[in-house]
Amino acid sequence: MFEYPVLLTPAEEGGFVVTFPDVPEAITQGEDKADALLHARDALESALMFYVDDFRPLPTPSVLPELPSITPETLTCAKLALYQAMYEKRPSKADLALRLGITVADLERLLDINHASKIEQIDAALAALGKRLAVEMREAA
Repeated sequence: MFEYPVLLTPAEEGGFVVTFPDVPEAITQGEDKADALLHARDALESALMFYVDDFRPLPTPSVLPELPSITPETLTCAKLALYQAMYEKRPSKADLALRLGITVADLERLLDINHASKIEQIDAALAALGKRLAVEMREAA
């Protein structure tokens, strides 16, 4: 759902510059391809949080099988799914927090990728929005 293709461009000074065709705010670099891809996840997660903070729609990932792709950490994906559902349904934070029996501050922590939320809380928030969290297993790249 949040699997974004990544471009690795050789840097003039050595190493690789990492960019995302769908998320222009995400830029990083690494000393080699493995290092660059390692840093790519952090850059992607940070850039997607700009969208959440600015209440903008999350970019839709392109399907480019010829490029490597990066997916945020699993808990971050769940938080992004919650944000996306909130963006689509447009409940006020106060209304959703009331339906969940939590404070607005607690709801905001559910969206914060730096907060170690419990997946059950995210699942409950999604259920309140008429959505369901699903986990999928795939072969490793």
